[in-house]
Amino acid sequence: MQQPNNGAPLLEVKGLKTGFNIDGEIYHAVDDVSFKVNPRQIVGIVGESGCGKSVMSMSVMKLLPIGIGEITDGEVVFQGNNIEHLTETEMNKIRGKDISMIFQEPMTALNPVFTIGFQLDEVLLNHQNISKQRARKISIELLTQVGISRPDSIVDEYPHQLSGGMRQRVMIAMAIACQPKLLIADEPTTALDVTVQAQILELLKTIQEKNDMSVILITHDLGVVAEMCDEVIVMYAGKIVERTDVDTLFYNPKHPYTKLLMESIPKLHEEVETLGSIEGIVPSLKNMPKTGCRFADRCPAAMPECKTITPVLAEVEDGHDVSCLLYKSSRPVEEVK
Repeated sequence: MQQPNNGAPLLEVKGLKTGFNIDGEIYHAVDDVSFKVNPRQIVGIVGESGCGKSVMSMSVMKLLPIGIGEITDGEVVFQGNNIEHLTETEMNKIRGKDISMIFQEPMTALNPVFTIGFQLDEVLLNHQNISKQRARKISIELLTQVGISRPDSIVDEYPHQLSGGMRQRVMIAMAIACQPKLLIADEPTTALDVTVQAQILELLKTIQEKNDMSVILITHDLGVVAEMCDEVIVMYAGKIVERTDVDTLFYNPKHPYTKLLMESIPKLHEEVETLGSIEGIVPSLKNMPKTGCRFADRCPAAMPECKTITPVLAEVEDGHDVSCLLYKSSRPVEEVK
């Protein structure tokens, strides 16, 4: 595979549109999304359930359900190659080797009828020219690396015999088995207790630094973002509404949606009776507004034109992109004139 030029992004998503066929019509869950992931960078993607985070990651991996989901426009460029031009055989050589993914729910992501060792061995044997004996040895080493005690016996156990935290560690071991250049972690700490969450995040950070990996961290937990990420992308209803570095996002959020997300986080130095909340729900695919800002119905700062003018994602400050009509740069060119 072509190697990236010095200074070039590892992954570049350009104008990505991913739609689902519902009753013969395509509805877009990801609509005109663009971003870059540089080598050794951790990019967080945040937003409520239904905002398109997971669909975007499935698009990057080319794991959309056949006949239902499809990329209708845009490009996903990994190491200089547009993955849409790759055959399934070529893509299978990349998945698990150059790009790996930790899925949301380890109990359903792991096959219940095969042992942990068999599933780890399979990843190694698919991508490396090694013997089964060597694969088993590496599998045990991987389980040790992700902090699983008794790896020699765990390797012969089944997913249902492990706790949620241990299953998640197994998923991480599978994802890093071939030392990928890019790791996509989709809600890696969902359904885990707080103590285990902290351990998993620390483990991911350690592995990322050791292997010089890039990471796309998909989450709805802003605390996880603050702990892990270099850059943050905030998504709402299939679109990016704000993009900047992690410090700027927390200390100077611009988009009303981001501000409301921040207000919903409990703060140790403040005493409040109730946390902030966002009225309403994310619009469904079938009810997505055709024009205007998709957050307008829930936005406390909404203006009449928010229903008719669609904002564009544009730089409002150095390195800080926002899609909101409150900022002149986000207004379409014909509106600025």
